[in-house]
Amino acid sequence: MDIRFPIGLLFAILGLILAVFGLITINDTELYARSLGRNINLWTGILMLVFGGLMLLSARKGKK
Repeated sequence: MDIRFPIGLLFAILGLILAVFGLITINDTELYARSLGRNINLWTGILMLVFGGLMLLSARKGKK
């Protein structure tokens, strides 16, 4: 089994959870006061989703 598949799946699932949480709390200014008003959960979730997708794509292309 290729290690890229479980790593990609893990990052994709965690990124999805984090991005959804960031979307739900998008208007909570008190929560994001420590990060200078940036929705760090949303941006980190999106980056984790992209990385997970790239890992899954890489694992799929590696099989062929």
